[in-house]
Amino acid sequence: MTSDVTRPAAAAGPAAAPYLNLLVTMVMFGSAFASSKVVVEAMPHQMAAALRFGGGGVLLVVLAVVLRRRSAPIGRAAAVRAGLVGLLGVLAYNFFFFWGLSLAPALDGSIIVPVLSPILTTATLLMLRRERASWARIAGLLVGLAGAAVFLLGAGGDATDTKRLLGDLVFVAGAACWAAYSILSKSLLAGIAPLRATAWGTAVGGLGLVVLAAPSAGDVAWSAVSGPAWANVVFLAVGPTAIAYLFYYRGLRSVSPSAATVMMFTVPVFGTFFSTVFLGESFTGVQLAGTVVMLAGALLAVLGKAPAGRTAGPRLPAGEPVEEAS
Repeated sequence: MTSDVTRPAAAAGPAAAPYLNLLVTMVMFGSAFASSKVVVEAMPHQMAAALRFGGGGVLLVVLAVVLRRRSAPIGRAAAVRAGLVGLLGVLAYNFFFFWGLSLAPALDGSIIVPVLSPILTTATLLMLRRERASWARIAGLLVGLAGAAVFLLGAGGDATDTKRLLGDLVFVAGAACWAAYSILSKSLLAGIAPLRATAWGTAVGGLGLVVLAAPSAGDVAWSAVSGPAWANVVFLAVGPTAIAYLFYYRGLRSVSPSAATVMMFTVPVFGTFFSTVFLGESFTGVQLAGTVVMLAGALLAVLGKAPAGRTAGPRLPAGEPVEEAS
């Protein structure tokens, strides 16, 4: 990574710089929910996803070419692995992400995806015996899942708002995709330079989204797409996709995955802020209670004491880096 990209954070000192880099990433991820909502209101959700990650993929590939001397070339086998991971973390995740946004408020997605993803990741790792369980972690998983159930009940509390409940369930499917992406990327992308792996995976996943969106291209009234919608498309490609990944990997050079996961729990705060201020969205009291319970359970599940040497935690989001969220 170039020092120019993260110079403001570096100026703050070596100790604070990684956390400032990660904080920038979380702000970008949090803003992606409200910004994406603006786009899906102007065009089909498949097209919105294709434009974001098609553009973001191009930017990351260009950046990888410019910085090619800073990392080892990616071989054919590694490229195939990165592409497969991209199909899951970019194509599948963002299909559900943007579909959910077309049905439910962006605020719901900004809470469900970043909080439920680490819960599902941790639960899967425990079931696969890749991490050892402690009573604290098991309790955290149960509390987190109970909080998710309360949140979904709050979304479906109004019998006339079944569309919102369906959207929230789609967000849950997206969180499951992200959890699988987090787990698989650790093994499949081991030994590959982060920028090259991210660029390749995003490009392959973005291409898949373009193919998926092609049939709906004729249904879009392109001349009627507003200036603000196009501005948000550009912002999504540049900010929450390309720039956020740069800051994320810069931060991970000096911060453990567990610390990065804790930082991820700020995404709902930023997501709620942007969705409330710019979209005027809100949630019910039941959903607020579910959010608090879900956050408490997620923190306990991720940070619960585990035996030494077996503390590998989930990493962040691509749509959307790993664990993510956007």
